[in-house]
Amino acid sequence: MWWPERGGSPELTRALAIIVLAAGAGGCFQPLYGEGPAGGPSGAGLHTALSSIDVAQIDAARGSDDARIAVEIRNALLFDLTGGSNPLPPAYRLNIRMTSTLSDIIVDTNTIRPAIENYGINATYMLTEIASGKQVVSGQTFARVSYDIPGQEQRFARLRGLRDAETRAAQVIADNVRTRLAAYFAAGT
Repeated sequence: MWWPERGGSPELTRALAIIVLAAGAGGCFQPLYGEGPAGGPSGAGLHTALSSIDVAQIDAARGSDDARIAVEIRNALLFDLTGGSNPLPPAYRLNIRMTSTLSDIIVDTNTIRPAIENYGINATYMLTEIASGKQVVSGQTFARVSYDIPGQEQRFARLRGLRDAETRAAQVIADNVRTRLAAYFAAGT
């Protein structure tokens, strides 16, 4: 047999005790995006609480690249918060301010043109309860994405790389904000 004949092994006893404790504690945890009541301040389910957030327009100069990125962030957040369904009547309002940065990472010394660039977004967000006007969550997040320029003479490839980087950074910002809001509604902090 694989177990000792006399008495229990202390290692086996400890292992069984750990398994029993882990099985008992398994019911204490709830997945963040799982169905069921959230422990947040409203007592509503997480999906319901997230669907009741109104995402305000993000200010940016009309016709600028930042205006397109602001729309990307807002659209990604609206989809992430509602799951693509119709939003509920708003109980919260989310305001976001953003700035973008662009920097050269590697520059070709012969042509003095960038070979790799880094695009970044810094965002500040505030969630306000509409009924009381009380600010319940605020924070900052950022995203940095790099892209390369495939050949010094391919300026359209550079523009396409920049646009893809902007879209990826906007999605990262939306994911970070959604995760923070979900944590607030699930834990109440």
